Amino acid sequence: MRVSQFFISTVKEAPAEAELASHRLMLRAGLIKRLGSGLYSWMPLGLRVLRKVENIVREEMNKAGALELLMPAVTPAELWQETGRWDVFGPQMLKIKDRHQRDFCFGPTHEEVITDIARREIKSYKQLPLNFYQIQTKFRDEIRPRFGVMRAREFVMKDAYSFHTSQASLEETYALMHQTYTNIFVRLGLKFRAVAADTGAIGGTGSHEFHVLADSGEDALAYNPDSDYAANVEMAEALPPKTPRAAPTEEMRDVETPKQTTCEDVAALLGIPLQRTVKLIAVMADGKLHVLLIRGDHQLNEVKATKVAGLADFRFASEAEIREVFNCPPGFLGPVGLDRGKIRIIADRTVAAMSDFVCGANKPKYHTAGVNWGRDLPEPDLVADIRNVVAGDPCSDGKGALEICRGIEVGHIFQLGDKYSRSMNAVYLDENGQQQVMTMGCYGIGVSRIVAAAIEQGHDERGIIFPAALAPFTVAIAPIGFDRNEEVRAAALKLHDELAAAGADVLLDDRGERPGVMFADLELIGIPHRITLGERGLKEGMAEYQARADQESRNVPLSDIVNFVKSLENTCARCC
Repeated sequence: MRVSQFFISTVKEAPAEAELASHRLMLRAGLIKRLGSGLYSWMPLGLRVLRKVENIVREEMNKAGALELLMPAVTPAELWQETGRWDVFGPQMLKIKDRHQRDFCFGPTHEEVITDIARREIKSYKQLPLNFYQIQTKFRDEIRPRFGVMRAREFVMKDAYSFHTSQASLEETYALMHQTYTNIFVRLGLKFRAVAADTGAIGGTGSHEFHVLADSGEDALAYNPDSDYAANVEMAEALPPKTPRAAPTEEMRDVETPKQTTCEDVAALLGIPLQRTVKLIAVMADGKLHVLLIRGDHQLNEVKATKVAGLADFRFASEAEIREVFNCPPGFLGPVGLDRGKIRIIADRTVAAMSDFVCGANKPKYHTAGVNWGRDLPEPDLVADIRNVVAGDPCSDGKGALEICRGIEVGHIFQLGDKYSRSMNAVYLDENGQQQVMTMGCYGIGVSRIVAAAIEQGHDERGIIFPAALAPFTVAIAPIGFDRNEEVRAAALKLHDELAAAGADVLLDDRGERPGVMFADLELIGIPHRITLGERGLKEGMAEYQARADQESRNVPLSDIVNFVKSLENTCARCC
């Protein structure tokens, strides 16, 4: 491909609202153009990258025996009402009406549609298992679209759905999809982790997320460097302390804390470690107030809290609700003296093992020190794991301590069970002629999100550093003086044709631009390999080669350059 026959639209500056590196660089490199809030056009350069992701996903899904189809993007409300998700999915769903005032939505996901296909088309156990997939545009009305295509309203997704006669059959396909996803991300050349995850709004009995590792990732991941354990922090278990609760050594007493409303400020005032403080979080569930107790240096895990009996739909109590129950403003709340007949106390495992701790005194400008379970207040009504793990916590597999890293979720696989098939009556006849409900799995990959995640993982001050498998072109030719030196021009055209004939994905910059302009554009758009041709080098029979991630170039004999590039591509293929 010659630049003069293509369309490259790079700019020096990205809009100020572009917060993430991927958003800035995709706009600067001309991969995408903003149409509206959370809506982007994929320009020719960006579309080449997107299609390369799609192709790898498609090849690996086909290899795993999945069957590609394409379902309508617009789906009727009746299907969503069968499963109850028409209301449950919330305002993320873009709902529309046709000219007859019938309700539809622009599908954010397609469990209902594929289940409708299955119940119409699958009649016998002999047809199962089946795994269908599509690569399609989705729409979710994000409350605050941001980060470019990372959190856009319209995006490209690969969603797959499998149907089975048993849980054992589902688990086989689930394991196959886990390996397929691993193969996909290895081929894409990305550093990633598969982690145990919460099933969220999709539902089901088990799931794993696939995260591209990047410091800018929204998700915190807990992993054990000494084993293969990895989980989203939402799911990682915080084990109870190994040491039993110590006996009290202090008398309970109130201490004045006139301006200290946080555990950090209280610990600093009293000159004690933050780990000796306890914070109270008041929540409402089923019209009642519940108290959650967390150690001062820990954070509440809301996903874990929803799994506590009676807290499935909890919300944080308002200040008015807190004042009504405690007769005290937030910032000075504690568990001592509460009416346990009306208020349930749920303590994190760590808090339940504490002694001589400091908490709010339930009166303004005071905290209580030297608090002990059993002596100063009854034992908790319930002890549960309700906090986020932190680096250094023991791993639940017993093989070492946890570490924390950041990740960008780009894939998610679920064991759905019969969540959708039962509510939509998707049944088949078993070998005895009896009707049985199908068991389902669900497997999604954020195709467009992968492009942004790859850039978050690979970039520098000069621009994007794409893995070879994702780059819009794998090798670029940068001829110096293309428009004014016939020898350079002829050599560049000849090399372009030879590389193309050898199967290389090559781009020739034939604009006649100055070297600095050419190099800046080619580095910005992330082409992995650059070959520079100049009058002096040609006289010596040399071309100049520089990898995108390298700081320095090196000379390669012009006669060897095609084989040299082929060897580079073969090396990348083996690595990916």
